[in-house]
Amino acid sequence: MGESTGPAVMVLGALPSLVAAGTLGWAVACRRAAARQRLGRLARPTTVCAVLSLTTSFALPQAGSGWKLVEAALLLLLVAVVTRWSPLRELATALPAAALAVTLWPLPLVTGESFLESIGIGAFWLLPVVGAVAVGAYPRRQELRRRRAVAEARSAQRLQLSRDLHDFVAHDISGIVVQAQAARFVAATDPSHAVLALERIEKAGLSALAAMDRTVRMLHGPEAAATEPLADVSQLPFLVENFTAAGATEASLDLPRPVAERLSREAGSAAYRIVVEALTNIRRHAPGASRATVVFTTPTAATVEIEVTNDRGAGEASARRGSRGGLGIPALTEHAQALGGTLSAGPHGDGGWRLTAVLPADVPAVLPAGLPGVLPADLPGVRPGVRPVALPKEKTP
Repeated sequence: MGESTGPAVMVLGALPSLVAAGTLGWAVACRRAAARQRLGRLARPTTVCAVLSLTTSFALPQAGSGWKLVEAALLLLLVAVVTRWSPLRELATALPAAALAVTLWPLPLVTGESFLESIGIGAFWLLPVVGAVAVGAYPRRQELRRRRAVAEARSAQRLQLSRDLHDFVAHDISGIVVQAQAARFVAATDPSHAVLALERIEKAGLSALAAMDRTVRMLHGPEAAATEPLADVSQLPFLVENFTAAGATEASLDLPRPVAERLSREAGSAAYRIVVEALTNIRRHAPGASRATVVFTTPTAATVEIEVTNDRGAGEASARRGSRGGLGIPALTEHAQALGGTLSAGPHGDGGWRLTAVLPADVPAVLPAGLPGVLPADLPGVRPGVRPVALPKEKTP
């Protein structure tokens, strides 16, 4: 195969090809799981093969072009493999060395050519190297994108899990703690109140277990999570009633029906979470507050405002300022902003606290002509959020 001046020159000329072939054979001659590990360790052997190829190309040009074509083909295969499987820090050495070996091997065989012609020959042999890199880089990029998508999905799932645990389970657990503390103080003097407290503890515990079951079903897959309806503003009366019964703070809810109908399903779920977080913070940071109010209003035609306020508890003027902030308010602020709204919280009045959230509302439907003052929900056959069609006026003869 090709020119030769002796057996020694032939052996030395074939050495890079034999090493490259042996390297590929060693990588694939094992089980599939072990083969992937070996394929990821071919960067250094590829560098060795490239150095041997460069050495023999310039030191033994009389060995002929036959072995060099085989070397180039094997090196291109190694380039594709290491681009696909090797770590990035090892590619910085293997790829330049292999590219030089494939690009420069014809130059010692060409005599009497000009510098520009030599550059053209090298550029011609650089094209297969670029193709081999592309063959290995494409599946590598697809694998990285798949792993990134899996990581983002897991991160979103962990964030949803933390929100559910914080918004619902923490609310019920804090209620259990308050009821247990109250029952401990009245058990000796008024057993009947202790029994009522135990009943409320049981109810809050069952609610916490239900929330944990929903979270566990969500972790099992999207099909299981989709079967559980999201909590919305329709459940706020029960939430406020249970909050009042569980502690010393009397809570009230002002939620007009037209305002509730203006919230979409997603905005209603966010509103429920906001109220849960606000009441949980009142129970944690201001357990001595005498009154808490939850008010829903529509400051504009396109927004719904939620305001949760509480007064100062006895001896708790600086309790919230000195406490360490949690993750509930920042997470709900991001959620409200994602929906196109805002959320803020801060001191209010004489030592109290106020949480204000503004969420987007559904744009009210246009009323048909000739029916002033009639809500779309009052029209027969018209659902809220559906734009009625105005009928043409009848022509009088």
